Amino acid sequence: MKLKILCIGDVVGRPGRRILADKLNLLVREHDIDCVIANAENAAGGSGLTPQIHDKLLRYGVNLVTLGDHTYRKKEIVQTLETADNIVRPANLSEHSAGKGWAIYKTGKGPSVAVVALIGRIFMKPADCPYTAIDKILPQLQQKADIVVVDFHAEATSEKIAMAYYLDGKVSCVFGTHTHVVTADERIFPKGTAFITDVGMTGPHDSVLGRGAENVIKAFRTQMPFSFEVATGDVRINAVVVTVDSNTKQAEHIERICIKQDYADSAGYDSDDGKPEYFNNF
Repeated sequence: MKLKILCIGDVVGRPGRRILADKLNLLVREHDIDCVIANAENAAGGSGLTPQIHDKLLRYGVNLVTLGDHTYRKKEIVQTLETADNIVRPANLSEHSAGKGWAIYKTGKGPSVAVVALIGRIFMKPADCPYTAIDKILPQLQQKADIVVVDFHAEATSEKIAMAYYLDGKVSCVFGTHTHVVTADERIFPKGTAFITDVGMTGPHDSVLGRGAENVIKAFRTQMPFSFEVATGDVRINAVVVTVDSNTKQAEHIERICIKQDYADSAGYDSDDGKPEYFNNF
C-alpha cells in the first residue's frame, strides 16, 4: 500500500500557525496525504510550544508533533509531553527528561507511522549520542509501526547526511530541521530511505530565520541583546511529501513543497504567543 507523509518544517510563531490554519487542509486533500508531521518547537512566539498551540496544530490537521532544542522553553508544555501520545522531544536528551522520543499515528488506510525525534551535537547544546538512541528505539518499533520517520534536528549538514546514510534501509525517511533554510538535496538513498538535509521553515521568509531582520542585525553588530520578534512578511509553508510503500517500508518518491500565503492579516492571528524573547537566540 502506498502512503503519503507530509513533513512540515519548523513552524514559527503566529504567521506559521496562521498559514497552517488556512492552507493545511487543502494541501492534505490535493496531495492525498495520509499522515502530517510538523516540527513545532518555534510555534509559540518563535521559541517553544504551549499546550494551547499544540491543540490548535492538531485541529489544523497535524497528526504528529516534533520538537528540538527549544523543547522546554515554555515550561507549561511539560505536562503535555508527559500525557499526550502525539508529541515527541529529541530521544537523545537525558533519559530523565520529560516526554518521549517517539510516537505513533495510525493512518486512515490502516498502516501506522512512527516518528522519532533526534537532536544533533555539532554547534548544539550537549546531548546524548543520537546513534545510540535510535539503535535502542528501532527494535521497539518493529512490531508497533509499519513506517518509521526520523526528524533530525541539527545544525551541521554533515551530521544530518551522515545520519541518513546510517539509517538508510532502517527507516523510511529522515528529514532535517532546525536551520529554517530549505535545502535542494532531496533524494532516495540506495536502500530506500528518503532524505532532505533541511525541510525549511513554515513562517515569515522576509526575515532572518523568522525574526525581524533589523534587530538581528543590531545584535550581530553590537553583541548586545535585542528583542527578536517574529516577522510577518512573505509567509510560506516549507515541507516535503514522501511516498512510502508500507509493505517494503521503502520510500519511492520525495518532493519539496512551498506554499505561499495569499495575505497576512495580523489582526486575525491568535494570541497564544506570549512575550517575545530578549536573547540573541533563535
